[in-house]
Order: sequence, then C-alpha cells, then structure tokens
Amino acid sequence: MKIRIQLRRVVLTICLALLPVIANRVVAAEAPLRIICFGAHPDDCELQAGGTAAMWAARGHKVKFVSVTNGDIGHWREAGGPLAKRRKTEVLEADGILGVTTEILDIHDGELLPTLENRRTLTRLIREWQADVVLSHRPNDYHPDHRYTGVLVQDAAYMVTVPNFCPDVPILTKNPVFMYFPDRFQKPNPFKPDVVVDVGTTMDKKLDALGVMVSQFAEGGATGNAELFPADAAGQKRRHAQVRETMAKRNSALADRFRTELKQWYGDEKGASVKFAEAFELCEYGAQPDKKELKRLFPFY
Repeated sequence: MKIRIQLRRVVLTICLALLPVIANRVVAAEAPLRIICFGAHPDDCELQAGGTAAMWAARGHKVKFVSVTNGDIGHWREAGGPLAKRRKTEVLEADGILGVTTEILDIHDGELLPTLENRRTLTRLIREWQADVVLSHRPNDYHPDHRYTGVLVQDAAYMVTVPNFCPDVPILTKNPVFMYFPDRFQKPNPFKPDVVVDVGTTMDKKLDALGVMVSQFAEGGATGNAELFPADAAGQKRRHAQVRETMAKRNSALADRFRTELKQWYGDEKGASVKFAEAFELCEYGAQPDKKELKRLFPFY
C-alpha cells in the first residue's frame, strides 16, 4: 500500500513538473504566424498577396503590409501631398477589407534608393513585427522602386540577426523565411514558384479591396487618362466592373501558369480545378524551409 502511494506521489510530481513544458509547447504551437509584406507603393502588396493575406488573417494570423514609398506621383493628373493622402485613405480602406495592418513610409514615389538609412528602416520593421515570413518584389522587377524594395529586403535578410546593427531593436533569434512576388521577367533569372496558393475563397474580398483603390485602377494610376473613369454614375459602374474583371483575370492567369505546381500542392483533381492563385518564390537568403515547414507557414493545404 505504501509503495503504491509513493508511486502515485512520484507520478504526480513528474506530471506537475511537466505541466509548464507542455503548456509552453501548446502556446508555441498555437501562436499566430506573423507575416510582413513590403510593396514599393500603396497597392503592390494588395495586388500581389491580398488573397493569401486575407486567408492568413481569417485564421487569426498577423499580417502587416508596408508601402515603402508614399505613392505621391502615381497618378496621371494628381501628385504630391494630396495624392499621397488620397492613396493612404484608399489603402487603409482596402487593408481593412483584407484584415491586415498597414504602414506607409514617408519616401517619395520614384525616388527610393537602397541606402543605409532605408536598410535600417526595413530591418527595424521586420524585427519589430517579429516576422516568420517576409514577402517582397524580386530585385529584377520593372520599376526602380520595386527593384530597390527587393534589394533592401534582401539586405535586411541577414542584418535582422546581427546584434550590433540597429542595436536599439532586439534581433530576431530565428531568421524569417523571405519570399518574392511573381513577375514575368526572364533576365537574369525567371520567377519559379515554391508555393502556389488557391485564393478562390478570398478572391471576392481581394477584388473588393482593389476596387476601393480608385486612383490606381479605375482611374489608371500614373499611366491613366481622363477618359478611363467617366463622370456619370452608370459609366463609373461599368468601369468598376471592367477593373474587377481584369483583376480577376490576373489571378486566373497565375493559376493557369502554375497549374503543374498547383497539382503538386493540392493533388491532381483539386489542383486542376483551382480558378485563382497567388504564387511566391523562396529567396536564397534567410531561412530555407522544407515542404513540411512551408505547409506550416502557408496552412491552407
């Protein structure tokens, strides 16, 4: 009898000792993912990753969109402070629809450079967000702001772990996974997706978000003109419908372009039926996840 009591006490002691360990592991397993997305202008993140971001957000994960410039020349008619203010208003509404956090840096559109100051800024932002995943442009994209955003994010990919770089912000002890948006540029190397996501469930939400950025899409942005967005309500309604259809086709084209990869992720039957997709390529800098880890970071499969 005494032996049984002693054994029970031993078991109880061990269980009590293990409780904090088990609790910590449960908390760690349930901790939300933290994703930060850098776009050159207030519309790039939404255009490239809005559907996936909305899926993360719907599952309780934390997503932040950062516009590295304020977009103040991104319109054919307007410019300067009034345009920057307008674009901020639009993107805040759009990101509210997607369920993500927003920040716009005070750098002039078309004037972004890969300076030390800007490298520090992006490094701090990644650390402060405690990012698991960082998304951005490739450094061979068509727009100089896109290219330099990609370069700055690449430069930060190592510096986020260096204690004496930006010592005012605690380092990340685990390097995030850095990934690129898709493009069609072939030189020096074409985009090759490592993750392709079916965004069919959030495509309407993404299209709603893009639809409120009137300055960029309905009015045509920097290369638009007065005829694109009519003054009458009926004409504006037709233009909004046209923009929505065009934007839907972008993600439909991505699904067709990466149909083989969709089947690899979802299986032949489901992969063949995906209508809308977003895609991301691993950067060689930062953490290098295997497919199991990618499924944890993109918990949609």
